[in-house]
Amino acid sequence: MIIPMLVKIDFSALGEVRRHWRGIGVTLFINWAVKPFSMAALGWFFVGHLFRPGCPPTRSIPYIAGLILFAAAPCTAMVFVWSNLTKGEPHFTLSQVALNDTIMVFAFAPIVGLLLGLSAITVPWNTLVLSVVLYIVIPVIAAQIMRRALLASGGEAALAAALAKLQPLSLIALLATLVLLFGFQGEQILKQPAIIALLAIPILIQVYFNAGFAYLLNRISGEQHCVAGPSALIGASNFFELAVAAAISLFGFESGAALATVVGVLIEVPVMLTVVWIVNGSKEWYERKTPAAADATGSDRHA
Repeated sequence: MIIPMLVKIDFSALGEVRRHWRGIGVTLFINWAVKPFSMAALGWFFVGHLFRPGCPPTRSIPYIAGLILFAAAPCTAMVFVWSNLTKGEPHFTLSQVALNDTIMVFAFAPIVGLLLGLSAITVPWNTLVLSVVLYIVIPVIAAQIMRRALLASGGEAALAAALAKLQPLSLIALLATLVLLFGFQGEQILKQPAIIALLAIPILIQVYFNAGFAYLLNRISGEQHCVAGPSALIGASNFFELAVAAAISLFGFESGAALATVVGVLIEVPVMLTVVWIVNGSKEWYERKTPAAADATGSDRHA
C-alpha cells in the first residue's frame, strides 16, 4: 500500500482524468453502493440458507461476517498490477485508489457495522475504528511524511528513486503476506475442503458480478477501454489485508471469519487474472461503440 500512498493524495489529480468522470462514478457506485451489500446478500443466501446444513452451526454466522469484511473495502495495491496488465489509464487508476482510500477512512466501519448488525452480529466499534486507523490512516500519514521529506531533500528525482527501490520490496512483502496467511490457516484449509468449496462459490460470483457490472456500465456510458479495464478490476478486488486483520481482531485468529477472509484471498488472486484476460480479450467488442457511447466520445472531443 505504501507505493500508491507515496504519490500525492489530493483531488488535483482528478483534473488529469476529468474526461473519465464516468469511470470514476461507475467505480465508486460499484465499490460503495453494490459490492458490500451484494456480498452480504450472497453470504446470507449461500452460507446462511442454501449451504447451512453443510456448515457447522456455530460457524455459519462467522463465515458470513468474514465475507462481509472481505468485500467492504476496495483494493488499494494489487489494482496497480491489474491495471498495468490491462494497459489501464495510470492517472485514472491512481486517482480512483486515492479517492477510495479517502472514502474508506469514513465509510468502512459504518458499512461493516451496518451489515454485521443486520446479520445479528454484534461487534465492538472501537475495534473496527482501530483497524481503520492502523491499516489506512497511519500508512497514509507515514507515506505523506516520507514523500515530503524526499521532495525536500532531493526533489522529484529522490522520490522516483525511492519508489523504484520500494517497488520490488512491496511485491516481496505482498507475497510474504500471502504465504504467511496460507501457512497459518493451512491446517484449517486442508481439514475442511468442503467448507472452502462452499465459501468459494459466493466469492466467485461476487468477483465476476462486480467486474462485469462495472465493465458494462462503463461501456454503456461511453467510457474508454483504458478506463473501463481498471474500473472493472477496482470494482471487483478487495483490500484483503484490512479484511484479514479486522476479522482476526474481531473474531480471533482461528475463527470462521478469519478463515473466510483467507479463502477470499485464495480465490480472488487467480480469478482476477481471468478477469484481466476477459477484459483484454473483449477490447475489440468493447470498442464497437453503441450510439450512446459514440455520442459521449464526441462530446468529450468537444470539451
